[in-house]
Amino acid sequence: MNEQTKTASGRWVRGMLVAAVLAVQAGLGSRADELQLTVTRDDATVSVSAGDRPILQYRYTDVPFKPYVKEWFSPQGRNVLRDAPHDHLHHHAMMFAVGVDGVDFWSENPRCGRQVHRSLGEVKTATRDGLARASFQHQIDWVAPDSDAVLLTEQRTIEVLRGEDLQASLLTWHCRLQPAAGKESVTLGGSHYFGLGIRFVESMDRVGRFFNADGTEGRIVRGEERLVRSKWCAYTAPVDGKPVTVAVFDHPRNPRHPATMFTMPRGFAYLAATLNLSKEPLTVEAKQPLELNYGVALWDGEIEVAEVEELYRRWVGGE
Repeated sequence: MNEQTKTASGRWVRGMLVAAVLAVQAGLGSRADELQLTVTRDDATVSVSAGDRPILQYRYTDVPFKPYVKEWFSPQGRNVLRDAPHDHLHHHAMMFAVGVDGVDFWSENPRCGRQVHRSLGEVKTATRDGLARASFQHQIDWVAPDSDAVLLTEQRTIEVLRGEDLQASLLTWHCRLQPAAGKESVTLGGSHYFGLGIRFVESMDRVGRFFNADGTEGRIVRGEERLVRSKWCAYTAPVDGKPVTVAVFDHPRNPRHPATMFTMPRGFAYLAATLNLSKEPLTVEAKQPLELNYGVALWDGEIEVAEVEELYRRWVGGE
């Protein structure tokens, strides 16, 4: 090899090394961007994204009866939530509602109560235990129908978590429920599916598979609707032709743990974590507010029991 060839070869090698380093740096930068959580807010919506990918959209006002998570995306960008389908307009994607002193806050008819927006707290972002976190608090009054009478006050906290080793989109839904000022207590009740509920996109209807931490089917309530007590319950079905898996976690500190999970596979797919209020109404006293903590995880692909269990334990340990 002559000197000219050696020089050219050396330049080529150095050029390739520089290109490789830049590619690695660009890749690291891209992953860093994807892990960095960005929160935006307008007059009605709080949105969370990672890089240029949306993760969550929360509607806190300009809603008919109750605030809710309108969109919730997998790591690969698949939304699993369906808002106000024509067959059940009161099904708002991911929502929380129960009955209070005989007033239905779920069904959204003229006799129902309303969850009224009062204030939205400061949005917080942080990194802890290798996870990027974004959270916000929402103050809500549960108001009786045809009246301004407040029955219940709620402090709701939504937290989104993102991590390089976290293969799922993960959120925590926390509620602090307390009788309104001047009320010593309220009684929570309602139908067997009242609680933290998820209505899935249409492609997930009738074709999915429910499974839970205990491997049991639970008891039939009506048709194919079932109730099963378990610390977590998951559902696998396709979105855009690709499988996803959604799991709802019940925290051990929640009352009546493990939760009574409601599953509905036919007609449409629905999953809810409940307090079994249709059988056991729950009294909440002013001196002891009710604290509820749920997790919702979303993976791309069909996830097995062991992987759901691993993330559940990590979520519980990180709370």
